[in-house]
Amino acid sequence: MTRLFDPLTIRGVILRNRLALSPMCQYEAVDGFVTDYHTVHYGKFALGGFGLVMLEATAVAPEGRITHGDVGLWDDAQIEGLAAITAFLRKNGATPGIQIAHAGPKASMQRPYYGDGPLTAEDHARGDLPWQVVSASALPVGEGWFVPLALDLEGIAKVRADFAAAARRALEAGFEVLELHCAHGYLLNSFLSPLTNLRTDEYGGNREGRMKLPLEIARELRSIWPQDKPLFVRISAVDGTRSGVTIDDSVAFAEKLAEIGVDVIDCSSGGIGKPYEYPSGYGYQVPFAERIKSETGLKTMAVGLIVDPHQAEAVTISGQADLVAIGREALREPNFALRAEQALGAVDPKSPFGNWPPQIGWWLNSRERKIKQLGPWRSSEEAAA
Repeated sequence: MTRLFDPLTIRGVILRNRLALSPMCQYEAVDGFVTDYHTVHYGKFALGGFGLVMLEATAVAPEGRITHGDVGLWDDAQIEGLAAITAFLRKNGATPGIQIAHAGPKASMQRPYYGDGPLTAEDHARGDLPWQVVSASALPVGEGWFVPLALDLEGIAKVRADFAAAARRALEAGFEVLELHCAHGYLLNSFLSPLTNLRTDEYGGNREGRMKLPLEIARELRSIWPQDKPLFVRISAVDGTRSGVTIDDSVAFAEKLAEIGVDVIDCSSGGIGKPYEYPSGYGYQVPFAERIKSETGLKTMAVGLIVDPHQAEAVTISGQADLVAIGREALREPNFALRAEQALGAVDPKSPFGNWPPQIGWWLNSRERKIKQLGPWRSSEEAAA
């Protein structure tokens, strides 16, 4: 066995390995409801061997959606479709997780495949009409974007209640892991960042004030989420520009989250402030996960241009992080986890596909024996040479 494929126990939940599907929005929901697309999409990662399959950012309120295509958990009627997905994931060995979120100032925007910017007349013609967006302060994301409404205390209370209600629905839908989204310029990140939080009340003014709302919500979620189930928090460990949130700020935030009972910090970055002023090569966010883990004692999940099994294995063996989240590489290769197991030699050489779903593995093992007899395929030109 390799470190990457050692099971990981967090509270009462056992992940079959340390590979997680990173939450990635698909923008294919209808009025917040999942469709057959989502069942097939997430199911393939369970069949592909991932230990944790994290569903995309799921809006806690209609106004908290990034786009009209976002999945939601603001209505009890949305539970049934999600429960079907969690049942399939568990049946096929993966632990189901969900990220709950509020888009804040980045709400009411285009679906990325239509342009990834402010809504246009063409979007309106498709039925994607705008709504009022909110944030920590009345600062638009950029030129041409909606100016958000700065949340008053009544609005803040509603946000807290929306997150709590969504967590209860996530539990009823059968999720084992809950993740609170505090990253990428969305609502809770807008409170954390000095670039977007210009408030002078108790929810702003200094680091402690900026952390107040995310910590209040995390504390409420920990009281709702069963003690035998893990609570994750995704953060932007640094803002895009160095004048924003720093890694020191994030270590302080993580220490407070640890006191509340959060189990894992999912370490992403950016979303506020351009251009991105930090290194951005392969595994560029892993050092953030390493520092938070070493200074707080919390488990961390690393993400960010992790594309190779040996790269992922090195992260876990070195102790930089406890989990490795695979994002776009998983979209390209849904069987990344199973392929990684083979690449790292964590399979029986006599049955290289023995850990694949049995409906698939026996076919591939049979074919593998034949290929070994024939040798690698060569074109007719190569064979004649």
